[in-house]
Amino acid sequence: MRRNLWISLIFISVLSFGGLAIIFATNNHPALGLDLRGGISVTLEPKPGTDYDSAGLDLAVEQIRSRVDSLGVAEPEIVRQGDAIVVNLPGVKDQDTALRLVQVTGQVYLRPVLQCSAPVTNDSTTTTSSPTGSAPVESTPSTGDVVTGSTAAAASGLINPRSVTSTSSTVPPADSASTSTTAPGAAGTTLPGETTTTVAGGTTTTSTVPASDPTQAQVLPTLDGAQCYVGPAAGTGEVFERDAQATVIPGKGWGVNVNLRDNADGIGVWNQLAAQCYNRTSTCPTGQLAIELDGTIVSYPTVNQPSFDTGGVEISGSFKESEAKNLARVLRSGALPVQLQTQTVQNVSPTLGEDSLRAAIVAGSIGVLLVLLFMLAYYRALGIVVIGGVVVSGALIWSVVALLSRTSGLALSLAGITGIIVSVGVTVDSYVVFFERLKDEVRHGRTIRNSATRGFKATWRTILAADFVSFLAAVVLFILSVGSVRGFALYLGLTTVCDVIVCYFFTRPAVVLLGATGWLDEGDTFGLKNYE
Repeated sequence: MRRNLWISLIFISVLSFGGLAIIFATNNHPALGLDLRGGISVTLEPKPGTDYDSAGLDLAVEQIRSRVDSLGVAEPEIVRQGDAIVVNLPGVKDQDTALRLVQVTGQVYLRPVLQCSAPVTNDSTTTTSSPTGSAPVESTPSTGDVVTGSTAAAASGLINPRSVTSTSSTVPPADSASTSTTAPGAAGTTLPGETTTTVAGGTTTTSTVPASDPTQAQVLPTLDGAQCYVGPAAGTGEVFERDAQATVIPGKGWGVNVNLRDNADGIGVWNQLAAQCYNRTSTCPTGQLAIELDGTIVSYPTVNQPSFDTGGVEISGSFKESEAKNLARVLRSGALPVQLQTQTVQNVSPTLGEDSLRAAIVAGSIGVLLVLLFMLAYYRALGIVVIGGVVVSGALIWSVVALLSRTSGLALSLAGITGIIVSVGVTVDSYVVFFERLKDEVRHGRTIRNSATRGFKATWRTILAADFVSFLAAVVLFILSVGSVRGFALYLGLTTVCDVIVCYFFTRPAVVLLGATGWLDEGDTFGLKNYE
């Protein structure tokens, strides 16, 4: 029994302080949020008088998040508040950078693919020369997926794009105003229309943000890691009805079915593009049609029939379920794109953030100190266990937050610090429940040596119930709230879980082992004897 208690005590100590030592040794620390580090907050809203739907706003949020994540901003906060989108960017100081990151159109463009290349992955690549006489380029063309009429799939002769034997291709030269362009996907590539952004504070991170120009031919990245040279847009996502669905297509796996609008701007535009790609004219020599959203090619299927009817379009290939659902969502949104405009841009200065952090630390330290002094005065010697538990809990929380900051982009905000301070009360409640049970045992003439184990067993369910209520409240707040309240809820829930762990693995063995020495039963120095 005593051996298990020592193992438990050593385990939680090594976990907490060992983790803390590793964090300090690797020079890691929790990333700070916008209100503590400074940065920029941007609020976007749909333009007045424009039609949009909830799906379009959700897609806009994901597009902004994708761009911001590629920049390496620590825990960007991107949330919908009704029809508004709030983007908080900690560490970003330049307003132009922030505005460029959040400018998404939600517009889907249909662009004929002129050439596609991917990183060299095997020995089947070929070497050709650019028609302009530039250096030879190694490339492995990618064919994308296959598009056909959903009512004529059986007769269309679908091609599995992963088994196509393609001829070699070359990468188009950059325009005269741009720097030289190497093979798409190669290291060190510089493409026309790209910009680089540096985030201040910490390691410099460079990110490429493609600038989509639907009126010009340009090189754009694809979701599968390739890059394609596409022509000017010849249509938009508004050719589709808003009924795109990801579905399992018999014999082909996951794909997307979508209907065309029955008018000149719908099926008329689509069939004109389909004829060009199917016949592989000079405007669409590859036979592929790129579906582009905000500078990224979501899919670039091969067109396998020259015309379609309103029965719809079927896009099939080697899709995963998540990829098919993403494409369907893009097509639905493209049928009714949301047009966003910037409502407010607010700068949060680093100085203000430092002042907020300093004030939070001072307030939290005073609060914790007063609580510990009260516990020492009321429970005397057992207050030492409380101090030890708070230290272990603090080390564990710091290690977990630092780890999540590094792996998941979690940032510590002022609301988060508030959640941690409030959780101290939850932790102290656990000690009060346990210690009051011990006082009752002493009142009935028992010693702490004999009642410590039994007292903890009797109070463990009460402690779990109290912590569960706190955790449940944190979960509900996190799900239903937005902004800083979610940060408060997140840290309150995290610290509540840590309290349960520390209570079982530290407080329980510490009190039982101390009680076993008989030291706690000597005299009346700890306030647990001579109660009438």
